[in-house]
Amino acid sequence: MVYMLKSFWEWWKGRQARNEVVKFLHVRKCNECGQPLPESFEPPADEPWTTGIFGCAEDTESCWTGLLCPCVLFGRNVESLREDTPWTTPCMCHAIFVEGGFALAAATAFFHGIDPRTSFLICEGLLFGWWMCGIYTGLFRQSLQKKYHLKNSPCDPCAVHCCMHWCALCQEHREMKGRLSDNIVSPMTIVNPPPIQEMNSASHSHDDTAPSSAKSSEHTSLEMQAL
Repeated sequence: MVYMLKSFWEWWKGRQARNEVVKFLHVRKCNECGQPLPESFEPPADEPWTTGIFGCAEDTESCWTGLLCPCVLFGRNVESLREDTPWTTPCMCHAIFVEGGFALAAATAFFHGIDPRTSFLICEGLLFGWWMCGIYTGLFRQSLQKKYHLKNSPCDPCAVHCCMHWCALCQEHREMKGRLSDNIVSPMTIVNPPPIQEMNSASHSHDDTAPSSAKSSEHTSLEMQAL
């Protein structure tokens, strides 16, 4: 009987240990830092974008940069989101997909002329380059939405970049610009306190003796004159 109770107790302890291990392995972790989350943790709700997809005119600088040099604006956006990535790397990738596709289409039309066969080849190359650019930039937009818990505006990130690429780049730039400016801490003005003034007994006695010595000197300076 004692042996049975001892065996049951060991089995129960082993089962509890296995449950603890399973519970530890199935604990929820943060997708960003990988730290375990408490059971009462609830993910924050999705927030709306601070500006709309067609609010390009709200920021003139990013509007002109996105219109004339979208690869540069995309590189700056990636650099602001990922500090370990220089802006030149995503800028070159964007240029290969978009500007490279346009350059290839222009070269094909220049050397082979424009006929039904080359026109189909040009359109096919442009659509493929644009589709690859939409996927590449859409992944970045998805990372931005994941970091700031933003809603899909107005639809899937890749579809947004495929249909409204320039507007999406400007919206992403305005979003990060506004959020980064909110996180900047204003500098504090440091005021140095006045020096501490102390009064010792020596100075106090010197102050007390000074008037008396002055009075004595005044008295000694008087002369007696006969009337």
